[in-house]
Amino acid sequence: MANTETSLKEALTAIDGAIGAALVDYSSGMALGIAGGGKDLDLAVAAAGNTDVVRAKVRTMEMLGLNDEIEDILITLGGQYHLIRLLKGRGTGGLFLYLALDKGRSNLAMARHQLKKIEAELEV
Repeated sequence: MANTETSLKEALTAIDGAIGAALVDYSSGMALGIAGGGKDLDLAVAAAGNTDVVRAKVRTMEMLGLNDEIEDILITLGGQYHLIRLLKGRGTGGLFLYLALDKGRSNLAMARHQLKKIEAELEV
């Protein structure tokens, strides 16, 4: 099992093209941990903004009566992928991993696979 800091650092080093990662509480919009980012990617702002995305999708699923769980949400920009992975498991409700990737240096399928692995090893 890995703690938040270790897991986020692993995301940056193990996932090709990763430029930033965060663990976010979507009930408050607060980032519980941040790795990477910089002047071109403010992860605290991204965490808060993507909280709205998660909340909207959860509400929409409830209104539609969908009895299913969100695995991940992908936002594709011109030069980046933004991947939101909702955590499952005991004690992780209301949390998601946020990963920003350089589109030209990443493999989306591998990034999703590796983020799932990081989630499985994360101890909150």
